[in-house]
Amino acid sequence: MSKQVVILAAGMGTRLARPLPKPLTELRDGRSIMKQQFDNIDAAFGETSRVMIVVGFKLEAIIERFPEATFVYNEFYDQTNTSKSLLKALRASGDGGVLWLNGDVVFDPQVLVRVTPMMDANQSFVVVNTAKVSDEEVKYTLDAAGQIAQLSKQVLGGLGEAVGINYVAAQDKAALIKRLAEVDDTDYFERGIEVAIEQDGLKFQAVDISDLYAVEVDFAEDLDRANASLK
Repeated sequence: MSKQVVILAAGMGTRLARPLPKPLTELRDGRSIMKQQFDNIDAAFGETSRVMIVVGFKLEAIIERFPEATFVYNEFYDQTNTSKSLLKALRASGDGGVLWLNGDVVFDPQVLVRVTPMMDANQSFVVVNTAKVSDEEVKYTLDAAGQIAQLSKQVLGGLGEAVGINYVAAQDKAALIKRLAEVDDTDYFERGIEVAIEQDGLKFQAVDISDLYAVEVDFAEDLDRANASLK
């Protein structure tokens, strides 16, 4: 069965202050962030993957570089946040679960290898690490069963960081779509997950990758860390 992968790449990336969409930022090995993601997807899933990219800001630059993907356009990319980009992607997806990535995450190829068994078992999950995180990062807590309880930048006493790689299983997708439609336009998609957990009883497993690297590139110092992580 093919694996559906969504890359969220509609935003303007103003904090990094680059002329092109942030996923096209060049890494020290000459690849863009998004090319590193594609290489990781290919390494883990091979020809079984189908990649959909949500585009907005300077969409032509991304489309030209990745013609093998399919594309969904968030025409309100300058007014909405990732909740609405993910909503568009999930509505456009086929049957089955969906793995999605923030378009600015540089990560170890082994991350997708590690999560493949959970995808095959149709288990929703959020990839996390236990690093000390700043107020800017999405933090998480767990319930007594080890499932995600809270997931936002506002979490107090967070156990670590959600790194921007997530999966919604087939049986959970309709509920998540409903909640993403309900949350505010300016909410991150994590709010949709939180509400689906609270209101619909969805179970998102936390997958700890603290022994691997995953860097979400928001600022120049993040790019430095990402480059330092590359082998």
